Amino acid sequence: MRSISGHFRALLLGIAGALLLAGSADAAEVRVMISGGLTAAYNALVPEFERQTGNKVLTAYGPSMGTTVNAIPVRLERGEPADVLIMVGYALGDLAKQGKVIADSRVDLVKSPIGIAVKAGAPKPDIASADAVKRALLAAKSVAYSDSASGVYVSTEMFEKLGIADAMKDKAKKIPATPVGEIVARGDAELGFQQIAELRPVSGIDIVGQLPPDLQKITVFSAGIATVSKEPDAGRALIKFLASPAAHDALVKSGLEPIPAKVTN
Repeated sequence: MRSISGHFRALLLGIAGALLLAGSADAAEVRVMISGGLTAAYNALVPEFERQTGNKVLTAYGPSMGTTVNAIPVRLERGEPADVLIMVGYALGDLAKQGKVIADSRVDLVKSPIGIAVKAGAPKPDIASADAVKRALLAAKSVAYSDSASGVYVSTEMFEKLGIADAMKDKAKKIPATPVGEIVARGDAELGFQQIAELRPVSGIDIVGQLPPDLQKITVFSAGIATVSKEPDAGRALIKFLASPAAHDALVKSGLEPIPAKVTN
């Protein structure tokens, strides 16, 4: 009986070991390029995705646009490997038109509003209306905005809409490849404009609030599969997870509004 029992135990251990090896063999490495808008929520969610699937996620961070060395289009152009791209929706659309993203893989994940920040402890200006924001901008000695979607809007549309484009030329600066909040935190700008989700993780600042509705510009962040992907199925699984109800709370906590997944028959 003992020998049979021992043999049975060894057989079970062997089966368990084989299953473990099989699981390891099936596990994929999913390479992701992601811009700042979803980073905080993404970093909180990825460990659970890895736990559920056994896949390993390898992440490269950078802006959705621009010419800095870590910008996602620049990374792709120099041949860096990628399976999943998570970035500003219209920038992802541009990459799809260039043949760098599988067009029907796109999933819109969240809406992201623009906010205003000041250095921690500094007086918070009134930003309840467009006129109030205009007064705050004219009173500020220095203003910072990002080199991505929110900054493009602030510098090319919002200043014009407020009629202060000329007044802002010398004191409003575009910040490439660095969170605007960090510039505000160290006192290099009195006011900082960036998406709320990108301001929240930065210490040393106070978020005044969102732009008022008549000035607000909502950015959609989307995910898609790179045409060079070596793990498209694992990549799609990650996108599905980020768009699922399981991701909802983490997205909301980071200042984002989840976009309900489209139901297909």
